[in-house]
Amino acid sequence: MDAGIVGLPNVGKSTLFNALTKAGALAANYPFATIEPNVGIVTIPDPNLDTITDHIETQKVIPANLRLVDIAGLVAGASQGEGMGNAFLSHIREVDAICHVVRCFEKAPGGEDITHVSGKVDPISDIETIETELILADLQTVENAIPKAERAARSRDPEAMARLSVLQALAPVLGEGTPARSFVEGHELDDPEKRKAFKGLGILSAKRVLYIANVDEDDVLGEGPHASAVRERAASEGMSVVPVCAKIESELAEIEGDDQMEMLESLGLSEPALHSVARAIYGLLGLQSFYTAGPKEVRAWTVATGATAPQAAGTIHTDFQRGFIRAEVYGVPDLVELKTEKAIKEAGRMRVEGKEYVMRDADVCHFLFNV
Repeated sequence: MDAGIVGLPNVGKSTLFNALTKAGALAANYPFATIEPNVGIVTIPDPNLDTITDHIETQKVIPANLRLVDIAGLVAGASQGEGMGNAFLSHIREVDAICHVVRCFEKAPGGEDITHVSGKVDPISDIETIETELILADLQTVENAIPKAERAARSRDPEAMARLSVLQALAPVLGEGTPARSFVEGHELDDPEKRKAFKGLGILSAKRVLYIANVDEDDVLGEGPHASAVRERAASEGMSVVPVCAKIESELAEIEGDDQMEMLESLGLSEPALHSVARAIYGLLGLQSFYTAGPKEVRAWTVATGATAPQAAGTIHTDFQRGFIRAEVYGVPDLVELKTEKAIKEAGRMRVEGKEYVMRDADVCHFLFNV
């Protein structure tokens, strides 16, 4: 799954992307510094891996990763093709969730004045600009699709009728300036055909959003008025916010070990804010981790929340899913308490689960299969 970093020009999203992915040089200070989307791999910080390796000796540790896409800056009028609008909208359509970087700083470190495209720092206005463009693009998509859907529905084909029904219900919602997320949350898409039809539309404003408040160096916890306004907005939408000073995080990304801990302590932080961002993105995409552990490697695997044991096995190898027999499962807390897998088995805490088992976060698994 992919998460796309979006925002108006000069809000610091490329700086954030580079820090998250340790991609190197920072983007230039001018609109559309990002034209073609950059793609990077983000490692998910995971203390469970440390816990497992404290108790199980292994040669290699492999954390879970996510793909992150840095998408061209958007300006008002993007839905009509302004700026990099068409490219922005096509690229964002391809990601699974949105990380919206919002400018909550007045000046850059050192007092440098970084131009804001609207001439002033107003995070709520910035949020509304991007949301409006996504809604307008969606409305255009829906209105253009209705005539064709009406013709197709004359055949009384269930799939075509479901598509028309969804389009007709969605159009007034978007027309009122309401994002499609509200439609998904409040509308009964209880018919599988309707769910399939909606998914096939590629609606932009239905995507889940994580707001990343890019704050000043003296407001790393995001307690200032700009970040607080973003928090209030996010709470009203049921979304999350992570405050980040992208400049500081880019510096932290370049150092490790004691030097990094010393810098974090001087800032009053327990970990880089980017760790919180990575975990929040992971959660935003509806993902969780399970683990395999042995002498050759301890590894975190990514699976959708609600996935079954065979589906989890399939993330390791398709043969594991096809020939799934059962899984032997215990939790990381069991290992903390009992210290070894042998002790977990002797205590009866090594569960044997079948095909219907729904995976839990922090499960450690041994899969048995036969192909």
